[in-house]
Amino acid sequence: MLQVVPHPKLELEAIAVDFPVPLGELSSSEALLGGLGLDWAAPMSSSDEVRLKVRDLLRIGGFKPTGRSKPASEYLIKAAAKGFLGSINLAVDLCNVVSLHSGLPISVVDLDRVGGALRIAPALTGSSYAFNASGQLIDVGSLLCLHDVQGPCANAVKDSQRTKTHEGTGRCLYLIWGTSDLPGRSAQTATWARELLALEGAEVRAVEMTVL
Repeated sequence: MLQVVPHPKLELEAIAVDFPVPLGELSSSEALLGGLGLDWAAPMSSSDEVRLKVRDLLRIGGFKPTGRSKPASEYLIKAAAKGFLGSINLAVDLCNVVSLHSGLPISVVDLDRVGGALRIAPALTGSSYAFNASGQLIDVGSLLCLHDVQGPCANAVKDSQRTKTHEGTGRCLYLIWGTSDLPGRSAQTATWARELLALEGAEVRAVEMTVL
């Protein structure tokens, strides 16, 4: 179950996934890897309108989604345009393909690396966490985040290092950070993600969400 605090614009979609074997034993299909390029024939495409509406979503509460704190989907577009977007693992590759073309930020979290009740809420002022293996920190104060018993661990900008997928990951949670300013787009994105996951041999499970 995922608890979500009331929010004026958030249209969140959540997908739980079980992989047949750990990610280290899986490879992304050539068809999926083709989606890491901007010229791929995807059923969705990003736009300046999508980019601006996503930033508006993240601004609510005082967060500034600019510079190094811009939405993850914007990093993907830039990386793909420069030819730098490569394969990481099946879970992340699929996340990146769907986020790149939908324009919506997507988190992917190893469900065996989170503990306790899961909750979506703005992080407290001063909250931060390491987002890469070298220990670099991101200030997530006032940003909508996934929280577990240890605190915030994922959001539309950068997910935490402690809950990222790895070679031993067998199940994960995708969070699609949509906005009511783009009505229906997060649901469309989730439908497409489920279709791709099924094609890659993953088992998709429903996530029960409760508004607090």
